[in-house]
Amino acid sequence: MIQERIAALRARMEEEKVDAYLVLTDDFHASEYVGDYFKCRKYITGFTGSAGTAVITKEQAGLWTDGRYFIQAEKQLKGSGVNLYKMGEPDVPTVHEFLEETLKENECLGYDGRTVSTKEASELDGILKKKGAVQNGNLDLIGDIWKDRPELSCEPVMELDVKWTGETRVSKLARIRKSMREQGADLFVLASLDDIAWLLNIRGGDIACCPVLLSYLVMTEKEVLLFANENAFPDAVKAALEADHVSFQPYDAVYSYVSSLPKGKKLLLCRDKVNSRLTASIPHGVEVIDRENPTLLPKAVKNPTEVENERIAHIKDGVALTKFIYWLKTNVGKLPMTELSAEEKLYSLRSEQENFMGNSFEPIISYGEHAAIVHYSATPATDISIEPHGLLLADTGGHYLEGTTDVTRTIAMGPLTEEEKRLYTAVLRGHLNLAAAKFRSGTTGINLDYLARGPLWELGKDFNHGTGHGVGYFLNVHEGPNSFHWKSTPTRKADTAFEEGMITSDEPGYYEEGKFGIRHENLIVCVKDQETEYGSYLRFEHLTMVPFDLDAVVPEQMTERERALLNEYHAQVCETISPYLNEEERAWLKMMTRNI
Repeated sequence: MIQERIAALRARMEEEKVDAYLVLTDDFHASEYVGDYFKCRKYITGFTGSAGTAVITKEQAGLWTDGRYFIQAEKQLKGSGVNLYKMGEPDVPTVHEFLEETLKENECLGYDGRTVSTKEASELDGILKKKGAVQNGNLDLIGDIWKDRPELSCEPVMELDVKWTGETRVSKLARIRKSMREQGADLFVLASLDDIAWLLNIRGGDIACCPVLLSYLVMTEKEVLLFANENAFPDAVKAALEADHVSFQPYDAVYSYVSSLPKGKKLLLCRDKVNSRLTASIPHGVEVIDRENPTLLPKAVKNPTEVENERIAHIKDGVALTKFIYWLKTNVGKLPMTELSAEEKLYSLRSEQENFMGNSFEPIISYGEHAAIVHYSATPATDISIEPHGLLLADTGGHYLEGTTDVTRTIAMGPLTEEEKRLYTAVLRGHLNLAAAKFRSGTTGINLDYLARGPLWELGKDFNHGTGHGVGYFLNVHEGPNSFHWKSTPTRKADTAFEEGMITSDEPGYYEEGKFGIRHENLIVCVKDQETEYGSYLRFEHLTMVPFDLDAVVPEQMTERERALLNEYHAQVCETISPYLNEEERAWLKMMTRNI
């Protein structure tokens, strides 16, 4: 089927005189996850991961993806004729290097410019000019051959009350307008969906597990234009927005609006977040101010209301996860249990919690060797039984009106090997050490990452993904700019200084292909620690309240401080979660959180 689709694409390429066609994962808004309408890369390669880029030429087809998906991609691309390019591995060309090597003089690179950022299109232009080649960004060739392509989503929009957001829409708009004035901008174009949802205190459902709506936003000093499908807005929400001087325009009308701007206007936008078709519509004579979206940091730095609400969300989530782990460990080998049935059980437990709004990402319940596939999600074709031995990895999260959760626990389903215990403990040590960091203001994720990787590096081991990412407030589970990683790249930055109120995941792991996978993840919030003559100091506090599995821990591997950190955390979990459990669950939790 994939080979037939590639053949159909090549036929269209020949008709359009295109020699290479670029297919990104992105929608029109540079979103990490996309709705079904936008899954062109999945359609043309068969690879279902959330990150990847495809290039189709007359003779070759390639997929580039990162270390989270190497194992998954190898399996899904087998027999498709699509070659896997493992990003970051030795002697593996980048997409740009491949295009530079492949394209010849007068040849053409085609793509849909609505899915390619302005920055990316500019970089491609530089590569092509060196080769004497050209580009055409007005081609949706996948759309031409995708006969049963889904419709654009139009799910209902809801408004978030200030008791959840801690700040009104009017206040947020005033803050952004102040930033516009400081930049000397007459207009601000915003295309990233989570930024629009945050700014207007609205949430949608146009991307699975991401409560956002398909939209663009243009701000001036006096008006806000929201380019979206009006049918998604209930009358009360629409009236509330219009009362705050937000007016509605058709979704696609943003291109004609921008093209009609008069000369002399100064337009603020982020070239990383606005697609190249949109910026190509800007007339000559309009000055473009390229800056990070002024919504980025205010969205990442949660206000006191949001932080306190998040604590409530994580208690609810902790109750569901603790009950889930109890159910797993007490019923494995007694009840029929598979990855998918476990996923359903956890969803039912979360659904019992007040204000639960759904999963914050596709659940990862992976047993045994499946857990070595970093972002594996079970399907009816891959679902396997969970047996009373080995490790189960559960990386899941929920949306609540009080906030978003993301937590991973690796659970001993029965007897473990010494290797499994040794590496489980090493990963846990790194997790605890990072969460316990105390640091000066100005410290970044690169500065702190070694705390999490150190115990594995001492063993000559590592993991091939970031150590942590920012998390939205009832928004995208992956949110910048705060993160933990041992290095920065142009597409993955870890050089943003932590600030009070930032919520970040702490999730080191280890994966042994064909055997097992381990990951330990909590969400931690950055808080003030103290002021001294040397400056301001910050630290982290745990939000996640779920026990780690002591059945897999080797206390002798841990330092005295590390054991104390685990004991302190477990005491907090037991005190916080116990009131919500029945008698049997409370007794079990007390045993699971005993001092070691």
